[in-house]
Amino acid sequence: MIRLAKFEDYPALQQLINLSVRSLSTDFYTSHQIESALNYIFGIDSQLITDGTYYVAQKDDILVGCGGWSKRQTLFGGDQHKNIEDPLLDPAKDAARIRAFFVNPGYARQGIGRQIIKVCEDAALADGFRSIELGATLPGVPLYKAMGYDAIEDVDVPMPDGEILEIVKMRKELL
Repeated sequence: MIRLAKFEDYPALQQLINLSVRSLSTDFYTSHQIESALNYIFGIDSQLITDGTYYVAQKDDILVGCGGWSKRQTLFGGDQHKNIEDPLLDPAKDAARIRAFFVNPGYARQGIGRQIIKVCEDAALADGFRSIELGATLPGVPLYKAMGYDAIEDVDVPMPDGEILEIVKMRKELL
């Protein structure tokens, strides 16, 4: 079942994010990069919950995945990564954003991420957006490519402790 995330989900979401990153990123990033990214980048963006654009996938009482879309400028990162107001995008000229996707490793490769992405794409299209962009972590790139996203730029994101996180900026036309 996919539903909108609620602020009451916050503790379970944070556990899911930590578990997902620590398990599914080990073939792509060093342990230092992973811990640094959890500290400085990966996390919940509470603006997405406030905007009603963040979703959770739930099986029984377990959150097995999460992800959202945004009509705001930020491309990636949780609350700890932002220190300014996040301005709204113009659907007539800007691309919506896919944001903060994480899957419980015990449920990986079962279509959960794909289902949430489809919900996000449909919602962004209904809100008037004609394209969508994202900052993909390296483990997510194959899924996004399979869903029609094209890589447009490799980005090295410096973190305050000197670690660098490689991401891939990707884009998809929705129409």
